[in-house]
Amino acid sequence: MKLDLFKKQWLDIVFEGRNKSYGAYDLRKKNVNTTLRALLIGAVVFSLAVATPKLVEFFGSSSDDEDMSLNKKITTVKLPPKEEKPKENLPPPPPPPPKVDQVKFVKPVVAKTEEITEEPPKMKDLEEKKIGDKDIKGDPDADLRLEPPGDGPKQVEVVEEDNNLYNTAGVEVKPEFPGGIDKFYKYVANNFEHPEDEGFPGGKLFVQFTVEKDGSLTDIRVRDIGYGTKAAAEKLLRKCPRWTPAEQNGKKVRCSYTLPITLQANSE
Repeated sequence: MKLDLFKKQWLDIVFEGRNKSYGAYDLRKKNVNTTLRALLIGAVVFSLAVATPKLVEFFGSSSDDEDMSLNKKITTVKLPPKEEKPKENLPPPPPPPPKVDQVKFVKPVVAKTEEITEEPPKMKDLEEKKIGDKDIKGDPDADLRLEPPGDGPKQVEVVEEDNNLYNTAGVEVKPEFPGGIDKFYKYVANNFEHPEDEGFPGGKLFVQFTVEKDGSLTDIRVRDIGYGTKAAAEKLLRKCPRWTPAEQNGKKVRCSYTLPITLQANSE
């Protein structure tokens, strides 16, 4: 029996009685198709590799032509200058200053005596006269204008205001009632509205307030003992005369102050 190697009959004869599910049989059976497919793919890749430079050259030259055509079409257009509107309601310009005598200044040059064409001015000619590039005769009949002298730049002193709240233990000069603390307690004794309740047992209340820079009392707080003593203490401090404010670094500052006030019982 004659075998044709280009056909697949010889595979069946070679693998007769063997395991055809083995990979060798399948590879040999598909060998022709695999070879043709590889040949076709290789031909396509080779054709693209050869044609790519030509395609790039073709499309690149066309884009350059378009750029050149665009450059030829661009022209420069000069816009007319913008007209400025005349300013309205402007004050008239000041009158020109009156003419004064002016002497031409001649730059000294070393030269021979016979080459001197113009002599420099003398010191007497420069008194009360301006120096310029030519001689000008002043106007003696012109009005004399005198401008007031300026005071020059003034130096503004910047004063930083201290609005911090101090206490009596942290200031150099403590706040004080006019005449001292004894005067304050005398003021309390004469002006405090004592409770009229016969059962008022007396006691000690504490008042706290802030002495402002002008000596007035603000932020008044009272730890009272009842019987209307809180309202009476607040009323007393609101009508209190101005204190001497506290001082820190030579400046008046705000300072908190706390005082005890002792009240006698009505039964005593």
